[in-house]
Amino acid sequence: ISLQNCCLGKQLEGIALSQNGLSGGHLFFSTASACSAFSLKSCEECLKNVSCLWCYTNSTCIDYPVRSIFPPSSLCSLSDARWGVCWINFEALLIAMAVVAGLILVSLSVCCCYCCYCRRRSRRRRLEEEEEQIARKREERRLESLQRKHERKMKHDEIRKKYGLLQDSDNPYSRFENE
Repeated sequence: ISLQNCCLGKQLEGIALSQNGLSGGHLFFSTASACSAFSLKSCEECLKNVSCLWCYTNSTCIDYPVRSIFPPSSLCSLSDARWGVCWINFEALLIAMAVVAGLILVSLSVCCCYCCYCRRRSRRRRLEEEEEQIARKREERRLESLQRKHERKMKHDEIRKKYGLLQDSDNPYSRFENE
């Protein structure tokens, strides 16, 4: 039993129903007969099936050779082969896809390099700011320490003056007298 209309009204040829006595019928696709059935018709009709390849040299619709990435030149030359759309040949499609992939890779690498550069720059700027802040705090602590040292010296001098222990600055070495 062959099915003529299936799957949203698209006509698929080569679908057969086999009965095997167990649990009902099984559907299987025969793509060889489906693609070759579109030979000598139009490219648009052939390429409705994504597993088909249209060759302009002899206007044939053939199975796409899935074992090899590109169709061999013995099957159809790349400039005459159409797959997916009829208005662009397979050679131009490959070149366009390679250019787009290359642009994507280049843009990704540029973005990564730019982001790494910006991160380093911001990290360097942040380290410089931290170093400046640390230097400022160190200088403030040094000045506060000198101020406290000066205040202690003044207090000690006042105490020495009060108890008469302050020596003349003119003659720091004086004779100690016992009374």
